[in-house]
Amino acid sequence: MILEESFKIQSKDIGKGNYIKNRGILEIFENIGAHHSDIVGYGIKDMEKTQISWVLIDWEVKVLNRPKYGQNLNVKTWGRNIDGKNPKAYTYRDFEIYDENSNLCVIGTSKWAIINITTGKILRIDDEMIEKYQLEEKDALGIGELKRIKEPSNFTNEIEYKVTRRDIDYNGHMHNLYYIDLAYEALPQNVYEQRPFEEFRINYKREVKIGDVIKCKYAFEDGKHIVIIENVKDLKTNAVIILK
Repeated sequence: MILEESFKIQSKDIGKGNYIKNRGILEIFENIGAHHSDIVGYGIKDMEKTQISWVLIDWEVKVLNRPKYGQNLNVKTWGRNIDGKNPKAYTYRDFEIYDENSNLCVIGTSKWAIINITTGKILRIDDEMIEKYQLEEKDALGIGELKRIKEPSNFTNEIEYKVTRRDIDYNGHMHNLYYIDLAYEALPQNVYEQRPFEEFRINYKREVKIGDVIKCKYAFEDGKHIVIIENVKDLKTNAVIILK
């Protein structure tokens, strides 16, 4: 099942040169993905009944032609099979954004798991759920599964941040969109001025909770700007953001 919806780029979505920000792209993807889950009965409004919640593991996004303020966009999303089958431990959701002239502007994929909202344990995706989402074979990025990220060991810049109430979403964790904001804050000024980055990836490894003090550390390796977000208490990685 491919879901299509229209979105108009608002002032809150734009940045440098009046072009849509990467965070604005993710917000559109997040909203249409949530709408798809609402339609099939596994959305936010269904959580009390189903006792499950979707948890984001990974984003990878490529901008082909960045839309600007005021443009009307046609956005598509679908759940994706992996090599003709679904492993049931996690699933992929893909996206495409088209402009008013039907030009393809943005492509992306995301990786998700489901958890029991009471126990916090990851659950297997059952056959009934797969049937309701009507998974597609279409692969937006043409890359199959997302590959594991090798973290850098040497860093040249870092910031520290204490998570506050405004950062927390309905799951009690820092909202996934805020990770890219923090990554941008960790960039050296000369790198920050290079935005917007046309390709980016966000890999979520552990949740960030209210009151956590996190360190965002920047490195440049193999032509990629990499930011590691880690908890200062145990020095374990919470997320990895790659910009290029």
